[in-house]
Amino acid sequence: MNSYFLYPLLAVCLWGGNNIIGKMSVGVIEPTAISFARWLLAGLILTPFVAPGVWKQRQLIRSLLPKLAVLALLGIVVFQTLAYMAAQTTSATNMGLIGALVPLLTLLLSVPLMRETPTVGTAIGAVVSILGLVLLLTNGHPLSIIDQGINHGDGLLLIGASAYALYGVMLKRWTIPLTLWQSLYMQIMLGVIWQLPLYLFGPSQEISAEAIPLIIYAGIAGSLCATYSWLVGITHLGASRTTMFMNLVPLITCVLAAFWLGEQLHNAQIVGGGLILMGVVLSQRLTKPLFHLTPRPA
Repeated sequence: MNSYFLYPLLAVCLWGGNNIIGKMSVGVIEPTAISFARWLLAGLILTPFVAPGVWKQRQLIRSLLPKLAVLALLGIVVFQTLAYMAAQTTSATNMGLIGALVPLLTLLLSVPLMRETPTVGTAIGAVVSILGLVLLLTNGHPLSIIDQGINHGDGLLLIGASAYALYGVMLKRWTIPLTLWQSLYMQIMLGVIWQLPLYLFGPSQEISAEAIPLIIYAGIAGSLCATYSWLVGITHLGASRTTMFMNLVPLITCVLAAFWLGEQLHNAQIVGGGLILMGVVLSQRLTKPLFHLTPRPA
């Protein structure tokens, strides 16, 4: 067995654990506080290793600041902060299952924004995943969405997943001539700046002793270790094979949620989550184009 498969597997396990940390943070630390502290910690750890190279590239980075700031807003601030906010009113299981939509949402957004050719898998996968999402959000009663709407936390997760999908598309569309670690470092530090007002003027700035282990996991394991493992996987296995491991995050989250939080899977989560994952896999495997589009210039 190729040992490099262990790296993306470790990454998705750490990301699954991050969903558990989000749920465990409820009542311990405010969402804006843990998001700010997590990325501040990650940025401080990276500084001695990455900052010298960033300083040498300061002229180039100055010209890239608008793009890097938008990427930081989408990937660091909106996606992560909304996930912590969503944890207040939804389950860790739902966090994992709704997060599984990101690859499919990325493909869908790539059609209008990148002029990428839509595939049969994208079309079928979207229909199947939307059906699963409706079952998941309505607890198996689709018509209730008309009268009751959806859970507030699940709605935040959908917005966050859409923001992260847009992040992935813009990262692909824009040319960022920096190393992966330099780009990540700049996004982290800009994300910290974006979040500083939210932290300073949020509901509570207090960081208790109980919150420190959660911040350490999210800042080191969930951010740096997971990212490093993922990049090793992409380097040695290729992006396509590595990306398939993302489909394991919901499963890992469900297992960890049952073990650590005592959450139980309901029928709507099993069926709806299964349809979501089926739709994502179909979108990745059925690559026959529906029709052709003229590529949009970068």
